[in-house]
Amino acid sequence: MKVLIAGVCGFAGSEIAKAFRESSATWTVIGVDNLSRAGSEMNRALLKGIGVEFVHADLRSATDLENLPRADWVIDAAANPSVLGGVDGKSSSRQVVEHNLYGTANLLEYCKRSEAGFILLSTSRVYSIAPLSALKVEEHDRAFRPVLDHGAPEGIDAEGISECFSIAPPLSLYGSTKVGSEYLALEYGEAFGFPVWINRCGLLAGAGQFGRGDQGIISFWLHSYRQKAPLSYIGFGGAGYQVRDCLHPRDLVPLLQKQMEATACNHPRICNVSGGVGNSVSLAQLSEWCATRFGRHEVSSRSKGRPFDLPWVVLDSARAAREWDWHRMTNLESILEEIATHAERNRDWLERSQD
Repeated sequence: MKVLIAGVCGFAGSEIAKAFRESSATWTVIGVDNLSRAGSEMNRALLKGIGVEFVHADLRSATDLENLPRADWVIDAAANPSVLGGVDGKSSSRQVVEHNLYGTANLLEYCKRSEAGFILLSTSRVYSIAPLSALKVEEHDRAFRPVLDHGAPEGIDAEGISECFSIAPPLSLYGSTKVGSEYLALEYGEAFGFPVWINRCGLLAGAGQFGRGDQGIISFWLHSYRQKAPLSYIGFGGAGYQVRDCLHPRDLVPLLQKQMEATACNHPRICNVSGGVGNSVSLAQLSEWCATRFGRHEVSSRSKGRPFDLPWVVLDSARAAREWDWHRMTNLESILEEIATHAERNRDWLERSQD
């Protein structure tokens, strides 16, 4: 099996490439990246060292993909993954659309030419902002949890947000480009006869992630806390009770392998893949964990929120469990300890991985 991973020098792409190389010596892994992200050169060297064939290419340029080696499957792990992308003054709206939507379109053209299957790593941010913002929550153990009364929106329960939850805009430019990529991938697969699978991922986290305040928040929080760098709870009363679930990207690999080896097409094309309630954590709980691990550090509060921030985002992966017998393997404590150890060994990580 020959697999092409787009965005291979990013966190998700590099972890998936490493896991493929570790799980089977017979799999050929080709990685594509434009190396635009600070720190990506570090992953390039690591991946070449374990036998990943690297191609320097920008997915926004169709001509860059014309001479790519032929592959059996493409995994699209390339994106500008910030929910503030295009509206925060650090990247343009056009860049977000070009990276996230046009890049996917060019990969789908490659799949059409090469008769390759396509797997898109999508996001929890495809789910509608309005009903999630309006979700009634209560505080429990320094974290929000939903109040699921008769007014709760369809597609959400105590286990999280399911695939039938609304994806109506507004979502953010990031979320909308990922929904657009999902629809485009399904249309290409149907029109040109190649398999397509879409995995909507929860928050990804683990050692080596290039954490920032608007993406990779768990890595960013732990590295910043250890360095005693400024941190702030933003919005929702400034208490840090907002909750996300987290998933280590290597846990995706058994699912990806099953999807690539599937001979029947009787599975749903779209699945949530996340850490779920058992791997969910609030920023306040994260700070308590850090205080025990690194010593206490003061976190400031800002009551005014930011666009697109939500109080509780936890995905329900029941469909992936039912259809693919998939379950996350790495628990929250293991993820946090992995990041903490990495932070202690790489004390300048934030500086090395910032744009």
